[in-house]
Amino acid sequence: MTTWRKSSHSGTTQSDCVEVAALPDGVGVRDSKNPHGPTLLLDRSAFRTLVTDLKR
Repeated sequence: MTTWRKSSHSGTTQSDCVEVAALPDGVGVRDSKNPHGPTLLLDRSAFRTLVTDLKR
């Protein structure tokens, strides 16, 4: 079973945040408003780069 989580900085509703999950092939990223929609799959290195760039 995949466990999706959202940032502690997100609001209290499930409708306006990005969720991430550790997956066998990397990190999944999805829109919480559409949990059955498409998932962006990034390898762990690309995910680290994304997070680093977003923090800047």
